[in-house]
Amino acid sequence: KLPTQAELDDLKAQLAEHAAIPQELIDQMKSYPLKDVHPMAALRTAVSSLALYDNDADNMDEKANYLKAVKIQAKIATIVAAFARLRNGQEPVQPKKGLSYAANFLYMLSGKEPDEISETAFNKALVLHADHELNASTFTARVCVATLSDIYSGITGAIGALKGPLHGGANEQVMKMLSEIGEPENIRPYLDDAFAKKQKIMGFGHRVYRKGDPRAKHLREMSKKLTSITGEEKWYNMSIQIEEIIKNEKGLVPNVDFYSASVYHSLGIDHDLFTPIFAISRVSGWAAHILE
Repeated sequence: KLPTQAELDDLKAQLAEHAAIPQELIDQMKSYPLKDVHPMAALRTAVSSLALYDNDADNMDEKANYLKAVKIQAKIATIVAAFARLRNGQEPVQPKKGLSYAANFLYMLSGKEPDEISETAFNKALVLHADHELNASTFTARVCVATLSDIYSGITGAIGALKGPLHGGANEQVMKMLSEIGEPENIRPYLDDAFAKKQKIMGFGHRVYRKGDPRAKHLREMSKKLTSITGEEKWYNMSIQIEEIIKNEKGLVPNVDFYSASVYHSLGIDHDLFTPIFAISRVSGWAAHILE
């Protein structure tokens, strides 16, 4: 069921209350090989470490598990933003009361409150990535906690599954492809070469949505708006051309990853943070499955 306004307000208040992460965890993250480690590897380690600072980590009481789910959802955005800043030689920005979940992440990432269109776009992306039935990472989480292991173990396992390029890593690969193509005139030769080598074009096709991913159209609209604002319409225009070619010649349509790549790029987010952002969103679904 959908929450009442009071229930929603209460959840928002809890997320804000638990958004800060322990200083010990920040100090630990500073010891990571920041320039070399992939953000998903750092996230996997940091979320696992969160359990060390939670006295109820092994408490299997229903109320305790729910609170842990809220804590993880609240803190995972802070972890990703903190890592992003630390590797650039910057100190983490503390979460700010009064901002939405989406706005707070963008604020902690840049130190500046986002404009309305950026907040709306990022919030929409988080909603669209939130849960997707029994995918690989959700299955991993459920199997892990089915042994009566703790929720931190389940979420850590799910992050490990999401890290793979055949699951959560696809949107990062989409932006890598767009960057390699560079200009619209390079699309045809790039795709012809990929077809000849039987290479997979990331961001197309879905095991469930055979006739089209209903989430893709919303991100396509946001990509058009954001790239227009940033003056980088070429990423959207190139994406449209690639979509047409793949649809006409391979019978495949975009999934949620394809346009989320240019949306995140337009928000000024580093490409290797795309998959950790997927994790920020998908924690809500993982946690719901784990609690079930």
